[in-house]
Amino acid sequence: MLDALYERGVRPDLLVGTSVGAINAAFIASRPPTVQSARELQQVWRRLSRGQIFPANPLAAGLGLLGMRNHSVPVGSLRRLLSTHVEIELLEDAPVALHVVAADVLSGEEVLLSNGPAVDAILASSAIPGVFPAVPWEAQMLMDGGILNNTPISHAVALGADRIIVLPAIGSERLTQAPRGAFGAGVAALSRAINQRFANDLVHYADAAELIVLPSPDGGILPADFGHAEELIAEGLERAHAMLARRMQSVALRLAA
Repeated sequence: MLDALYERGVRPDLLVGTSVGAINAAFIASRPPTVQSARELQQVWRRLSRGQIFPANPLAAGLGLLGMRNHSVPVGSLRRLLSTHVEIELLEDAPVALHVVAADVLSGEEVLLSNGPAVDAILASSAIPGVFPAVPWEAQMLMDGGILNNTPISHAVALGADRIIVLPAIGSERLTQAPRGAFGAGVAALSRAINQRFANDLVHYADAAELIVLPSPDGGILPADFGHAEELIAEGLERAHAMLARRMQSVALRLAA
């Protein structure tokens, strides 16, 4: 999607991301807004496997099930990935204004992070409850903002955006197979709740800003499945190209009229 936007000269003034959106936004914000940057991000995803992000660790999983830890997967692999690819130390250092959304473990409230250590902020925004440990941030403990607001249109509006382009990573299509394992089932259920909040926000903020939602890839692939990057990237690019072409044609027709 980003590739298609950059090809048409569309450049962001600010980026707001949650969970995996925070990871992608940080990569984007720390690099020039070019097609080459978009393709570098594609290459990162093509090389990733589930085991690199969610490495099997029976001890951590067992301690989590026994209530002796609040997570089941060590966060070291994800931290190393972010440290390798995020080229800023602080959120406020980003060439494009970068904001990420997390959730306060104790209060259950959304927290918008715009300043402070970039890697820690992104880890907080993507700390899936029960999977990754919550991240200490000043006097708070933060976890994945996706449980409250995975598509943070509300924050983009509050930050002054009058034209918001949404790049959804999770589709709303019916799954082609039942989730396998506790982790897959939990993520699939969370995805359904996320999509409902997104649908409600599209209606609620329709008059506050111009909302453009690029089509997410089809196929009903589970969010924890890393084996389809190539086809998802190709489909996302094709769908984004088609939608942007229709929009440009519509604008041309209105101008001609």
